[in-house]
Amino acid sequence: MSHITKNNFVKAKDAKKTFGRLSKYLFKQKKLLVVFVFCLIINAITICLAPTLTAFLIDKLILIKDWRDILRERIVFGKYIFLLGLIYFIDVVSDYVYRNFVLRLSQKTVNNLKKDLFTHVKFLPVKYFDSVKHGDIMSRFTNDMDNISDALNESLPNLISGLIILSGCICVMFFRNKILMLCAILMLIISFFLAKIILSVTRKYFRVQQKNLGELNAFVEESFECQKVIKSFCYENNIKDKFDIYNKNYKEIAIRAQTYSGFLEPIMFNINNINYAVTTMIGAILILNNLLTIGGLVSFLQLIREMAHPVAHLSGQIAMIQSALAGAERVFDVMDEKLEDINILENKNLILNKNDEYDVEFKNVVFGYNEKKIVLDNISFKAEAGKKIALVGATGAGKTTIAGLINRFYDINHGEIKINNKNIKEFDLNELRSLVGVVLQDTHLFEMSVLENIRYGKLNATDQECIDAAKLANADGFIKNLANGYESVIYNDGENLSQGQRQLLNIARMAVSDAKILILDEATSSVDTRTEKLIQEGLDKLMIGKTSFIIAHRLSTIRNCDLILVIENGKIIEAGNHDELIKNKLRYYDLCCGQYDLD
Repeated sequence: MSHITKNNFVKAKDAKKTFGRLSKYLFKQKKLLVVFVFCLIINAITICLAPTLTAFLIDKLILIKDWRDILRERIVFGKYIFLLGLIYFIDVVSDYVYRNFVLRLSQKTVNNLKKDLFTHVKFLPVKYFDSVKHGDIMSRFTNDMDNISDALNESLPNLISGLIILSGCICVMFFRNKILMLCAILMLIISFFLAKIILSVTRKYFRVQQKNLGELNAFVEESFECQKVIKSFCYENNIKDKFDIYNKNYKEIAIRAQTYSGFLEPIMFNINNINYAVTTMIGAILILNNLLTIGGLVSFLQLIREMAHPVAHLSGQIAMIQSALAGAERVFDVMDEKLEDINILENKNLILNKNDEYDVEFKNVVFGYNEKKIVLDNISFKAEAGKKIALVGATGAGKTTIAGLINRFYDINHGEIKINNKNIKEFDLNELRSLVGVVLQDTHLFEMSVLENIRYGKLNATDQECIDAAKLANADGFIKNLANGYESVIYNDGENLSQGQRQLLNIARMAVSDAKILILDEATSSVDTRTEKLIQEGLDKLMIGKTSFIIAHRLSTIRNCDLILVIENGKIIEAGNHDELIKNKLRYYDLCCGQYDLD
């Protein structure tokens, strides 16, 4: 759980760069984008033409002194009224079409962004997930993506159409009256200047808002996952109090962000009203001096109104734009994280051959999860092919870390790890990990059938191979007693199974993988003594001809190992088989005496 701070502000990142990266995803949908922009241009043209026709009709009507004049000019009036109606009809159709296309454009863009983010996350190293809250990662897939989608649906068309309409209106104004055009542009410049000031203030608040939302989601996810622990220790009220703090922090920063961004819309509307009044006064003076017609002034006021709409809409949606940019920054932050060095090799001779046996050698390995804290200090040993190596020692000594380095969950600081005398960094990472079968202390099952969970160890395994693996792990008995046997669906990481049953399925998954290097990290820690004995018999069969690393606190399970390494404070302090280490009467002897009588 992270430390809670009330004013946890961070410096805003480059919004222009973020918008540029987001635009690249938009430009991938070129056909949709072309149709979308074309409809917006048509829409803008109709908006700019309508005031011109209106001005002509008003000027014509002012000159009329008798209704008979209207009859004489009825064909001309009819044409212009028909054209005006046609323009507004085209405006409605183009507006509908572009809104339909922008919906498709935004959804495909967000879909591609989610796909790239998920793909990137799947290839991030394990150490990234050790340092980032899972709830915060989920927030980037949900809340941040939703904010991007909403902005693309609403703010994107308003932004592009606004720019096109502004350009069109200014062009029409230029040809009608340059004095009024300069007045309108001056007010527009003032609007953008004020908007820039407010944007610079609000951007940091929206980024912190998204960050606080990620922390809130992470805390909620953690609370749900640990419900049994919370209830066991009567911690409900404490959790509620901490949630209130997270929630309050999010509320306060959200209010600040929305408050500052809320200033923009009323400011824009008032500037537009001032523009309207100034244009009317200047226009009246021009009319009195025969430099402008009444129809011309009316058309100018219409153009000013049309110019005000995109500016006002954009200012009203500034909160959405800022949230989307802050969310996009968070998404791209993850996508900028360095991926694992997959090292797919062109030289096929270096790819591992699964028919071989493999030895594993650590040479002067130094490793720390960060440079300031070394976990393994100058570790050296060799696990010969087909042998069983046990790693024993106190909790936190570094046993699980050694196992994690073999399949490159982490890269070492110094030294070498070799398989068959080749540095593991030279191997294709996927090929390397396909050789290593792992049963971790923590069991993880997926929401699929029992059979499919076992097949996760080898995706092309037949049903019979999965069943044989389950029998080897002694899981066949309880599986057959489930409602649908091997087709029974596992829910919520195996909550419908006991902890021992979950561990048995994990062992079965490793058994079907046919891995040549096995890592058993407390593989039997969650089962009773009788089941442990049966599993141990199956594991002994499974480990024949395979290089196996066994991490166990129950020292009775490792007595027949070929090599026992005693780890303490990140160093190997003893090495040998059981009988040799007992004769030495050092640390291993003390550990054994603490568990059973040696006399």
